[in-house]
Amino acid sequence: MRFKVDLKIFIFLILFFFTKQIYTYVTIMFFAIIHELGHLATGLILGMKPEKIEIMPYGVSISFKLNMDDYNKKLNKGNMLEIKKIIVALAGPVTNLFIILITHILNLDMFSTSIIIYTNILLIIFNLLPIYPLDGGRILKATLHIIFGKRKSERYINNISFISVILLTLVSSILIYSLKNIAIFLIILFLWCVFIKQDIVFKRRCKIYDLVEKTIENN
Repeated sequence: MRFKVDLKIFIFLILFFFTKQIYTYVTIMFFAIIHELGHLATGLILGMKPEKIEIMPYGVSISFKLNMDDYNKKLNKGNMLEIKKIIVALAGPVTNLFIILITHILNLDMFSTSIIIYTNILLIIFNLLPIYPLDGGRILKATLHIIFGKRKSERYINNISFISVILLTLVSSILIYSLKNIAIFLIILFLWCVFIKQDIVFKRRCKIYDLVEKTIENN
């Protein structure tokens, strides 16, 4: 299993420190790690093996190895692996929801309760955005894969991600102007970086698909 640290995390730490929002950032990172542990535990329960763990500016990212047995089990135009991907992706937000419920039951002091609940609600909303590779994007892509097949699902999720980032940018521009909060700007910047990276991967795959189709036609 590989382990990697994204050095951009130090840039985030410095920016949040000088804007006096370091406590907020550390709190979000703490619960984001617990969120990711929910993914990890669910994947292990489903018999999936972790391939890479990466510490990133917004938390921890865990990827799993491909299980050929699941890949070979057809399910409509997808396979059983897509069902497992959906369950694992849902596990993160469900973990945050569980933390909210536990916090409410424990009835902690008002400040701690507010911070914990607010942070985990933000993580649920953020991760369920229909932008790949966030949890919402993963769930949507896997579902589209089962319904329409791999190539169409990749095209659809790429378009949906682009539209989502555009809409969020427009809304966030208003919030940044009114609230003067650098955290909102950093989140949007991060989402654009994520989309651009995935868009490059998508276009490369399209070229490969086109090349394969031409080769088949010529034969």
